[in-house]
Amino acid sequence: MTQEIVTAAMLAIGDELLSGRTKDKNIGHLADMLLLAGIDLKEVRIVGDEEDAIVEALNALRAKYDYVFTSGGIGPTHDDITADAVSKAFGVACDYDDKAMALLGDMYKRRELEFTEARKRMARMPVGAHHIPNPVSTAPGFVIGNVHVMAGVPQVFQAMVDAVIPTLRTGTPVLSLAISCPFGEGDIGTPLAAIQKAHPETSIGSYPRYVGQKFSTEIVVRGRAQDVIDAAGADVRAMIDAIQKAKEIQENHSAEA
Repeated sequence: MTQEIVTAAMLAIGDELLSGRTKDKNIGHLADMLLLAGIDLKEVRIVGDEEDAIVEALNALRAKYDYVFTSGGIGPTHDDITADAVSKAFGVACDYDDKAMALLGDMYKRRELEFTEARKRMARMPVGAHHIPNPVSTAPGFVIGNVHVMAGVPQVFQAMVDAVIPTLRTGTPVLSLAISCPFGEGDIGTPLAAIQKAHPETSIGSYPRYVGQKFSTEIVVRGRAQDVIDAAGADVRAMIDAIQKAKEIQENHSAEA
């Protein structure tokens, strides 16, 4: 069966992320949603509210991956410069979008709030972009080329991701198999590396745990075909059995000494 691999990157934007004032909640959500869609999230970058830094990162990522998703910097304040930076990266003007102006104008009218110049900033986007709907707070995100520009507020970001996912070209979903291992990474590191080398179509991760003064590991085998996962999983279980037997032999020898 032919396996199609679709790749993506995320660019999280905002000084508050780098200062630690805001704890990012969007990276994990996007990773989960893309995994379910069969899209590999390959890289995540975080940059501050600096136009040149955003442009540089965006141009690098959009040239390397099928899709790029950004979060943050499309609000009403002076440091919300993502729309300007994306426009610069694509070499187009950043202007007020008529449809976005109408959506926001109607929303503020219903709420009996003034549609201020600051609020109008949320209607600015690169010329030629089209909307990502925002059912939470109205102000749209936008898509230009392979770049999807979304809000940084987690509730809004998640709603925008829900709207975007059905529009994407998806690949073969990643399957996984989790195996509990009673030994720490120091015991399994060398043989597990050999198993990974023998099964190059899989990705094998080990995740240490420490419970009750005892180390153990969860081993996760990932791949795009069940048969290759099962084969690698069988070797992992055989490795665990071999280590167990070796330790039992060592303990018996120690007891006899």
